[in-house]
Amino acid sequence: MDSNDIVEFLELRRSFSALGLTAPGPDEPTLARMLRIAARVPDHGKLAPWRFLVIEGDAKAKLQTELEAIARSRADGSKLDKGLMKLSRPPLCVAVISRVSAGPIPEWEQVLSAGAVCMNLLTAALALGFGANWLTEWYAYDAEARPLLGLEPGERVAGMVMIGTGATRPDERPRPDPAKLVTRLAL
Repeated sequence: MDSNDIVEFLELRRSFSALGLTAPGPDEPTLARMLRIAARVPDHGKLAPWRFLVIEGDAKAKLQTELEAIARSRADGSKLDKGLMKLSRPPLCVAVISRVSAGPIPEWEQVLSAGAVCMNLLTAALALGFGANWLTEWYAYDAEARPLLGLEPGERVAGMVMIGTGATRPDERPRPDPAKLVTRLAL
């Protein structure tokens, strides 16, 4: 792929709906490749202030069942159930878990590094021919659901990247005009 192909890919990059992702997902060598690509992000201090949580197969089905039970116990359970559909349909979810380390590297830079991991993972999945979507849902923030994800104190979900095969190419959506978002420093 020459640089023009890369630029064109980035200009046309589009996330797939998580609800439209089905099997097959990536095999183990392809997933390992995606994760290696995802980890190639700016990381001041070489802290790796994130980790990957792979959610698939029987573990994903069990998580889904436990999250459904939490949703049923809530007044807004039907709304929460809709968010769970985005987890149930794709064959693979990779949660990027942000974990900030104390020290000279500012927390903000570490959190941004975790966000960059999410974007690299999303881009890698798309470049390798899969459909993908970076999202978070209620269970990424919910006090009762967080332990099901094995989150340790101080860890947060930076994103859940849903990966599978997209049935159709997603439609383009309106994008912001960068010219309207640019200011120039004038001293």
